Amino acid sequence: MELISPTVIIILGCVALLLFLQWKNLRGPPCIRGWIPWIGAGFEFGKAPLEFIEKARIKYGPVFTVFVMGTRMTFVTEEEGINMFLKSKEVNFELAVQKPIYRTASIPKNTFLTLHEKLYIMMKGKIGTFNLYQLTGQLTEELNEQLENLGTHGTMELNNLVRHLLYPVTMNILFKKGLFPTDERKIREFYQHFQAYDEGFEYGSQMPEHLLRNWSKSKKWLLALFEKTIPDMKTYRSAKDNSMTLMQAMLDIVETERKEEMSPNYGLLLLWASLSNAVPVAFWTLAFVLSHPTVHETILEGISSVFGTAGRDKMKVSEDDLKKLPLIKWCILEAIRLRAPGIITRKVLKPVKILNYTVPPGDLLMLSPFWLHRNPKYFPEPELFKPERWKKANLEKHAFLDWFMAFGSGKYQCPGRWFALLQIQICIILILYKYDCSLLDPLPKQSPLHLVGVQQPEGQCRIEFKQRK
Repeated sequence: MELISPTVIIILGCVALLLFLQWKNLRGPPCIRGWIPWIGAGFEFGKAPLEFIEKARIKYGPVFTVFVMGTRMTFVTEEEGINMFLKSKEVNFELAVQKPIYRTASIPKNTFLTLHEKLYIMMKGKIGTFNLYQLTGQLTEELNEQLENLGTHGTMELNNLVRHLLYPVTMNILFKKGLFPTDERKIREFYQHFQAYDEGFEYGSQMPEHLLRNWSKSKKWLLALFEKTIPDMKTYRSAKDNSMTLMQAMLDIVETERKEEMSPNYGLLLLWASLSNAVPVAFWTLAFVLSHPTVHETILEGISSVFGTAGRDKMKVSEDDLKKLPLIKWCILEAIRLRAPGIITRKVLKPVKILNYTVPPGDLLMLSPFWLHRNPKYFPEPELFKPERWKKANLEKHAFLDWFMAFGSGKYQCPGRWFALLQIQICIILILYKYDCSLLDPLPKQSPLHLVGVQQPEGQCRIEFKQRK
């Protein structure tokens, strides 16, 4: 029998090695599929998605894929994958969010892709850093009005107190003065439908509407509200400066592109975007401050040094006043860091290489700000509420701490982030200026059920407030 020559063995070995390396370079990340076709790991993932992500990272490493409801979600948790998420031209934001927006606001794909960049640029200008402080006086005036309705003392669930303040203020400023109802029955009706829509938004973004009957009912109620009120919004002008509201500027773009029939849908989308995260951020900031006596006391001292003794009616807040109270902004950002969204996402357009894996086109590339903010490499003592860590951020130049991703990143960061921060700053200043506040319940944990948006509290958190004298 003829022996195979050493040369042939070397050649075959090289070919085998080349094929192995090629296979290794093309192989995808470890995939958690579950055992039910199409649903995949949906049941296990849905029980506690935040915990599921962290357990998967520990078990499978810094890159892994989860197959849920017919969708492949590839999570990245370390620098190489995060940089790919942030900088690669092969991943796309608009295509990642288009389907959830269609399901939750009934805006078709072509309409969304036509209008998104135009609307984003408009919002960046209208409520971005350049024009931001023109809204300070209006925000202060609106919040003073709502605080008068609280009375001299009381006990409320903290989330309800924040809603009581921010729902009408936001709607009256961004949409039209007087849009928020004043009749008690109509207020209750609005609360019922918006909270049902907001609480079911995550499920509504993933599931057919006919499977979510109550959520669908509230969505249709809100769309009907906008259909009825948009004619009045178009003609409204501020009595003070005749300026356009954000909603009017949005309607101008929608109508210029001849998409008038979508006006109520964009109104609903703007409503959800402006209320859904601002309320829990204000809730968590107040809850953290009131549960940390030293921070609370330092803030009160700062407010007194800027505004004097409590008790003046309808105090005014200026841009200069805000600059003298940086701790409040630090507290807001630290609360956001600790209760950040579970995920932000991009769609993979072409194969992307991360570590030794190739992520195929069609995957949703996922980054978890919630867990990124808990990496001690980036945020020492990550579970502690330490607002002083934000002293290192260049907030005067509108720059956050490195690796802070709560508002997204890159070209499509949340355009309303500076308005939301300003609104919450003024809200907290006025509450703590006018009232002595204390929590009646321990600081609640965050619910483990949410991935979209700021984390919600698990359980009640009541606040007692008494007018300061």
